[in-house]
Amino acid sequence: MAAGACAVGLVVVGWLALDVPAAQGRDVAILHGFTGLDRPRVNGGLVTVGRLVDPVPYALGGLACIAVAIARGRPWRALAVGAVLVATGVSAQALKHAFAEQRFAPWLGYGQIDAASWPSGHATAVMTLALCAVLVAPPAWRGVVALLGGGCAIAVAYATLALVWHYPSDVLAGFLLAGLWVSLAVAVLQRVEPEGAAARRALPSERLVAFGGLGALAAVAVVVAASDGVAQYATARSTLVAGAMTIAALALALVTSVAVAE
Repeated sequence: MAAGACAVGLVVVGWLALDVPAAQGRDVAILHGFTGLDRPRVNGGLVTVGRLVDPVPYALGGLACIAVAIARGRPWRALAVGAVLVATGVSAQALKHAFAEQRFAPWLGYGQIDAASWPSGHATAVMTLALCAVLVAPPAWRGVVALLGGGCAIAVAYATLALVWHYPSDVLAGFLLAGLWVSLAVAVLQRVEPEGAAARRALPSERLVAFGGLGALAAVAVVVAASDGVAQYATARSTLVAGAMTIAALALALVTSVAVAE
């Protein structure tokens, strides 16, 4: 059911982002609001956060997840993580080229975002690592890993938008693509792993959702308060706040769905 929901969401986001002018206008407006975060004194930090899922750190993170699964005696999970890492990367690149379309934001001038930007490879990669980390984490750490992974995914997403590397719809699509593949992996693991392989959750799902919700709201508050320009934009129009909350809520929903499925 989770995989199906992600697939439907991916189709809807793609349709709105690439074929509906009104939705494209909202996409551009949200992106414009996020650019208020990129100021000279924080630009270096934003770039560092955005590059946390460059090929080398992404590969190291994936290998770490596989190593944890093997160390815990979960070979099926190690195999699932490896398959997901490959599937998300290949499918993201395939979708980028299949649906490449130049979207135009007048205020970007000659610095328009690449036509092959949907879905975001950065968002796909960071959410894939976050969900794989939850998948292989010991039960006692699963809740904490889910919250930290969701927080990292939100941070990378916001950084890529502030740096104008992607549109918000690219980020949402990347999250959904990662959620689709990991949900399929969870469904397979529930059928092939020995009974009792997944122990009791350390954090009840209700507490995980509550803590994650507070963290997501805090992330949105940071975006709104980070600069006068962003705050003024958010006050004048609710588009930025709605976009930031949607990204944070989707990240929370995905890490929670994997955590509670275990």
